[in-house]
Amino acid sequence: MMYRRFGLLVAALTLGMVGLLTGCGSDPTEGDPRQVVIAFFGAMEKNDQATLAHLLDLPELMKNVEQDYAFQSDSPRVFHNPKEILDDLTDNGLTKQRWFSYQRIINESQISGDGGTVEVTFVDKQASQGYRTYFGLHKINGKWKIYSFKTIEEPRQ
Repeated sequence: MMYRRFGLLVAALTLGMVGLLTGCGSDPTEGDPRQVVIAFFGAMEKNDQATLAHLLDLPELMKNVEQDYAFQSDSPRVFHNPKEILDDLTDNGLTKQRWFSYQRIINESQISGDGGTVEVTFVDKQASQGYRTYFGLHKINGKWKIYSFKTIEEPRQ
């Protein structure tokens, strides 16, 4: 009887470990869009382009030609392929350098059907300047993907 209980315990632990190792239930793109944005900044920090590609709707981001999301740019940059966007968000990319020079505050998400936004505030403490952004997300095949970064400059306080 004791061996049977021990066997059941081992089987339960093994199934739990398999779930952890295979990532069951840990995909941030299936839940709250805010978790996607948190995972996005984590991937940026690690220079993990594969994860970024999983979290972003790169074809939609390439369509943005009206506003440069790197802040303090006079004119928007045009990205010719997804690799250019991934390079911009990792290593020494302009957007990564600028965004990571600020304090980042990930606020709440708003969901409406298969679309949503997550407000992110970037704070430049030295200049007493804030940048409020709304990361636009939508569901593609049941998974949340970031498709836009809309920046609103906040007045000096």
